[in-house]
Amino acid sequence: MTRKESVFWGRYADSVNKHGLSGYAAEWTVHRAQQFVYGLEGRKLRNVDATYLDQYLNVLGRNDSLQDWQMIQAINALKILLVDVVSLDWAVTYDWDERLSACRDLEPTHPTLAREAPLMRDVHRQEACALTPAAEAQLERIKEVVRTRAMSIRTEQTYVEWARRFVDYCGGTFPEGPAKVRDFLEYLALVRKVAPSTQSQALNALVFLYGQVLKVELGDLGEYRRPARKRRLPVVLSPGEVQLLLAAMSGRNKLMASLLYGAGMRLMECIRLRVQNIDFDNGYILVVDGKGGKDRRVPLPVKLVPELKAHLTAMKAQHDADLTAGFGEVFLPESLARKYPNASKEWIWQYVFPAARLSTDPRSGRRRRHHVSEKNLQKVVKSSAVKAGIPKRVTCHTLRHSFATHLLARGSDIRTVQELLGHADVSTTMIYTHVLNRSGVSGQSPLDTL
Repeated sequence: MTRKESVFWGRYADSVNKHGLSGYAAEWTVHRAQQFVYGLEGRKLRNVDATYLDQYLNVLGRNDSLQDWQMIQAINALKILLVDVVSLDWAVTYDWDERLSACRDLEPTHPTLAREAPLMRDVHRQEACALTPAAEAQLERIKEVVRTRAMSIRTEQTYVEWARRFVDYCGGTFPEGPAKVRDFLEYLALVRKVAPSTQSQALNALVFLYGQVLKVELGDLGEYRRPARKRRLPVVLSPGEVQLLLAAMSGRNKLMASLLYGAGMRLMECIRLRVQNIDFDNGYILVVDGKGGKDRRVPLPVKLVPELKAHLTAMKAQHDADLTAGFGEVFLPESLARKYPNASKEWIWQYVFPAARLSTDPRSGRRRRHHVSEKNLQKVVKSSAVKAGIPKRVTCHTLRHSFATHLLARGSDIRTVQELLGHADVSTTMIYTHVLNRSGVSGQSPLDTL
């Protein structure tokens, strides 16, 4: 290493230390930056632009041996290099947060992956007690019955989890008769202090377990303690607060949050959105397999069209590069994958918001580009609300609540809002009329008339 190089990397190491990194973390951060610099092949570091960086990170994201935390480490190393040390103008405004937020791998039990799970016990979970072989078989039988009935993966996971908790409570085996079920429900209410909806969810899971899997009729459970049911109104942002929230965000996260508010989509409906589901010509988004397995159309905000098209152009280039490198596959439901064996590499089936890197599917072992993890957007929305000074508990679902409330405030028919939200019953949509004070109570305080 020449003296000039030694001085340069000394400056870089100082910047790394200022970011609170030390030991192996600092050493590997320097190593990641050196890999980038020495791979420029004659290009000067000051001539590097955003296009080159994107191409480099896309290639890095296809590296089989690179895990998500290592990808994050590499991005942070390049951020320190190009922003703190070289001080490139474009690097200061580059959306590093977007790159970082798209690096997280999906958990093995994530609904996108879990459908490919073999019928076997989750080895990542530690149980409170040992289960009998019969209890183990019955837990697996729940999955078989749920899948035979084409119920959602989240229902499957919920039913299995409650059955597992119940058998733990009973000492490792499923008892006959309703007595233990009643005791368990009271235990949830009195000891665990769960919400009424949680206790109802547990009851539904156990009724399914006994009726459909164990083939035992529970009959009348009799009286048991229930948690007090409290009426809660949803948190809703004002139009001004929505503007402040979105202004505190940037890049892909801002685009996704804008879709949640502008189209009233649920979080996972947005995360799992595929290219073919956006109809620019007719101005709508097709939500496929929403809650309850239903499809519906929601409005495509005109303001987002240019940004969405630019985003898809960039993602198309990334997908083409994946194909050239021998990858380009995306997860498809098992029935579609069997019917259309080559569809997983077609552009129209790709996720609108793909992860920054390829990852190995923990179930099938295949290298795929999954969608981003929803946890990233959840964290960004929460932190952006704090940054914007909004004194409310803001979540991704708050944007959906705000969508419905603002539509009703502008005079939209409640049946129309019901269809846009995908509610099975209009009574669910009626909650937003209470937010608007349209339940027979005047919105004006008597103090204001004095």
